[in-house]
Amino acid sequence: MNTLTLEGWCKAEGSGQACPIEQIHFRVDEDCRLLLEKAEEELQESTQSETFVPIDMTTMELATSNDCGELKDCKIRVYLRNNDQRGQFHLVANRVSDDCLVYTNAVMIDQLG
Repeated sequence: MNTLTLEGWCKAEGSGQACPIEQIHFRVDEDCRLLLEKAEEELQESTQSETFVPIDMTTMELATSNDCGELKDCKIRVYLRNNDQRGQFHLVANRVSDDCLVYTNAVMIDQLG
């Protein structure tokens, strides 16, 4: 299981720029890691630019800061880097209080152990 602490960002609908929020902590368990690796392989074999892996919020350990608040509709976006076609992922969700888009910085899938 991997515990990640990543910088968070918030972007209101119609806003041209994202604002930083405090760090977001979450765990990627073995099942999720395998899904991310599978998503990476499928993207490498297709013409798609991205895919989303759903998250079971009842089992995922997720902690957000007060300036972020509670999240809903959480999923993990998987995409390939342009220069080497290696998979990256980041958490994507909506803030419960105002439905703003919230996301984290990206992590390389192969960095998960």
